[in-house]
Amino acid sequence: MNRQWQLATGLTLTALAGYVDALGFVRLGGLYTSFMSGNITQLAVLTGERETMHLWLPLALIGSFLFGAILGSLVAILIGDRWATPAVLTVEAGLVAGALVIGLVAPEPGWASFALATAMGAQNAVLSRVKSFRAGTTFVTGALFGFGQKIAEAITRKGPPFAWAGDGLVWLSLFVGALCGALAYQALNLYALIAPALVAAVLALITSLLVARERPAAKVAS
Repeated sequence: MNRQWQLATGLTLTALAGYVDALGFVRLGGLYTSFMSGNITQLAVLTGERETMHLWLPLALIGSFLFGAILGSLVAILIGDRWATPAVLTVEAGLVAGALVIGLVAPEPGWASFALATAMGAQNAVLSRVKSFRAGTTFVTGALFGFGQKIAEAITRKGPPFAWAGDGLVWLSLFVGALCGALAYQALNLYALIAPALVAAVLALITSLLVARERPAAKVAS
């Protein structure tokens, strides 16, 4: 994909992560399906307070995310660079759709959330960087720092005047996605998961078509 498509895909995936995270946060009452730093903090607090009966949920979410990261990375490695993006997006779409099915069959909120955390872990293997800023991942703390750092560089003329725009867009994408996720869950409950599943599936289809149209790079003779 060229830079424009990478940028559009990365921002869309960042918004999707925010959407799923907000939905999971509301459903789980304060835990996350993509922001693992928050779950690790919760796990540490519960451990310190000896709330052993409540440790399993944040621990299972962290484990699910880790499993998704391994799964997405394995798919990307085994498929190869050329088809890695559509392949991982297909896996993600399947996992989000699976979370909807699980949630409808098993009312217990944790089970569907494990599938969502796995999907978010896998998503990070799709597109982690667009030139000089992060996009497409499920964590944006680095983007927020980069946003501030590049504003400072612009003010002091130590860097390009508008280099901060990319990191700002990443942060804004997560915020807008999270807002949409919270509103969608209020209106649709678990059926709000249809939207991110469709978005991931459509992105998988579009990137597949783009890859199919590209000519493989010619091998350099040794």
